Amino acid sequence: MDAVDRTLLAALQENARISTKDLASKVRLSAPATAERLRKLQEAGVIEAFTAVLDTKALGYHIEAIVRIRPLPGKLHVVEALLRDMPQVVECDKVTGDDGFVARILCRSIEHLDELLETIGEKAETSSAIVKRKIVSRRQPALVDEK
Repeated sequence: MDAVDRTLLAALQENARISTKDLASKVRLSAPATAERLRKLQEAGVIEAFTAVLDTKALGYHIEAIVRIRPLPGKLHVVEALLRDMPQVVECDKVTGDDGFVARILCRSIEHLDELLETIGEKAETSSAIVKRKIVSRRQPALVDEK
């Protein structure tokens, strides 16, 4: 990855809807050359997706919880499948330590959260915390020079 690629990625992080023409002018390449670089970055797995960021509250999800999940003996794979299949689980990591998973769950209400925790609780112990305010939202990694 060179300086041109890093400039392209920085521009996409700022505005993923930027046109190829505008990207090309930022890196001083032709539009076809810029499109080819983008294609190569996608094929290399550097660019995973172009996506929209949605306002969860506008969609009716007023509660966000971080839930630590410790599967009951023999239930690790069952819990993993359950978490994958729950649309309210917007992020989930398999972690080291006492817990097996840490999940970020969106809910419409406390009652909704309770229902979801009861579903998980049939197969795992849970410990949850309600997010009061985001200090740092998920952000893209810094683009560092490879020197």
